[in-house]
Amino acid sequence: MAELLRSLQDSQLVARFQRRCGLFPAREDSPRENGAGPSEGATRVPEVAHIPANQQLVMYIGQVAKDILKWPRPSSPPVVKLEKRVVAEYGMPSTHAMAATAISFTLLISTMDRYQYPFALGLTMAVVFSTLVCLSRLYTGMHTVLDVLGGVLITAVLIALTYPAWTLIDSLDSASPLFPVCAIVVPFFLCYNYPVSDYYSPTRADTTTVVAAGAGVTLGFWINHFFQLVSQPTPSFPVIRSIPALTTDMLVLGLTKFMVGIVLIVLVRQLVQNLSLQVLFSWFKVVTRNKEARRRLEIEVPYKFVTYTSVGLCATTFVPMLHRFLGLL
Repeated sequence: MAELLRSLQDSQLVARFQRRCGLFPAREDSPRENGAGPSEGATRVPEVAHIPANQQLVMYIGQVAKDILKWPRPSSPPVVKLEKRVVAEYGMPSTHAMAATAISFTLLISTMDRYQYPFALGLTMAVVFSTLVCLSRLYTGMHTVLDVLGGVLITAVLIALTYPAWTLIDSLDSASPLFPVCAIVVPFFLCYNYPVSDYYSPTRADTTTVVAAGAGVTLGFWINHFFQLVSQPTPSFPVIRSIPALTTDMLVLGLTKFMVGIVLIVLVRQLVQNLSLQVLFSWFKVVTRNKEARRRLEIEVPYKFVTYTSVGLCATTFVPMLHRFLGLL
């Protein structure tokens, strides 16, 4: 077993996969990058009811596991790394693999009793989506096979353990007036007490972004139900609805709603981010636009959390209200 695990963690295995996909190192490749390590200015595009809660749990555990295990990413060479900005992070587990598995299979489990579609088709789509994301992490040279398999396995265990509580989470979401307090305070506490690393890496910021967005979505769901901003389902049992065929009118309406929502979300994100940074810079007496200051715990976590909680809240509450006002619903 130990020999098998070592072989799955071998960078050569990733390199052979890249060569089979037609990816070869360029002659002018930069010097060696042996996995995680201090990287000046490293940034990262964030890896974006019970569905957001499950995603929060999966991503937080995955990101924390990276900084606890501290397993390096594949060595370069022989691996060609296509994402140079994330070399400061550790590799195990692959949070991309975890997110893809969590999203696809949580969606499958949540909809298979509510909509009429072939289960085999839904399962195939979930497997294909997860597999493509996992293979993309090998192709980009950012993870070993063991990192990817570990991410998938951890997510499968988390889904199995949390599945019995999904109904309880949904009922708390719409019933308890204390639920929004827990939905905000607990995630913020976890992000602020994120494991301290030996050097700066974007994992804490990424974790705060994902967890805060999930908190905002959860808060938005609670507001919609508690203040009856959405119609309540009449039957207590799952309603099976057939998925309508895609028409030109539906496509145009969907694209219009998407563009309206994106514009509002971007405006809210920019506004809240600027305001929160100004308040924090003034409170801690920090020079404005100081990039190093934005990495400090007392500034990075609060401004990220407030910003992306607002984004999640906007997406689930204010965007539908705007759609209704414009007659798009």
